[in-house]
Amino acid sequence: MRLKVDSKLKDKCQDICIGSIEANVKVSDSSSELLQLIDSECKRIENTYETKDVSSIKNINDSRLAYRSIGKDPTRYRLSSEALFRRVSKGDGLYIINNIVDINNLISLKSAYSVGTYDLDKIVGQINFTVGGEGESYKGIGKGSVNIENLPVFEDEEGKFGSTTSDSTRAMINDDSVHILMNIISFNGDKELNLNMDIAEKLLLDYAEAEIIDKIIVR
Repeated sequence: MRLKVDSKLKDKCQDICIGSIEANVKVSDSSSELLQLIDSECKRIENTYETKDVSSIKNINDSRLAYRSIGKDPTRYRLSSEALFRRVSKGDGLYIINNIVDINNLISLKSAYSVGTYDLDKIVGQINFTVGGEGESYKGIGKGSVNIENLPVFEDEEGKFGSTTSDSTRAMINDDSVHILMNIISFNGDKELNLNMDIAEKLLLDYAEAEIIDKIIVR
C-alpha cells in the first residue's frame, strides 16, 4: 500500500487513521439490490436524525473538531460525510452515479466518516495525506474550484487530488476505472475501522466483482 499520513497532519490530528482498500473492480450501474440497500440506509437516517442534529453525530463531530485544529471552518467547508447526512436527513436521498461511487457513499452513511475512492491508474507514485497549502485549490467534482488551503488532502507526485470535503476530477471514478483505492478516514482512532472496512469489502465483492488486493489501516 503506497499511502502514508504526513507529519503536518498527524501532529495536529493525532488520532487520524485511514482504513484503505485496494481492489480491482468492474464499474457499472448499481444493481437493484444495491439500490435497495442504499434506500434502506437513507430511510434509517431520515427517520433517525433531524438536519440540525447531524453535526453532533460523534464521528462527524470529531472530524469537525479536527478541521478546526488545522485551521479550517467546518461550517463553511463541510465534511463530505456531513453533507451526505444533511442531504439524506432532509429526505433528498443520494445522487446515484455508479456502483463504486454509490458503495463509497453508502459506507459514508453507515460509518459517518468521510470516504474517498480513487482511480489508482490516474495516480502517480506515493500517496501522502497532508494539509493543503496557502492558496491551493483544484477542480472539484461538480463544484468548480475547491479551496483546499488547510484541508486534509491526498497528494501524489503530480499534486493534490482528494480531500475529506470534496475530491478533484483528476482521480475520479468513471466507467473505465478498474483499479481503485477506497479510503475510510477517521479522526478518532481505529476502533470502528475494521468493521466498516469489512462492510466495504463485502459490498465491493457482491456488487462490483471485486478482487481485493490489499486492506490495511494506515496511521
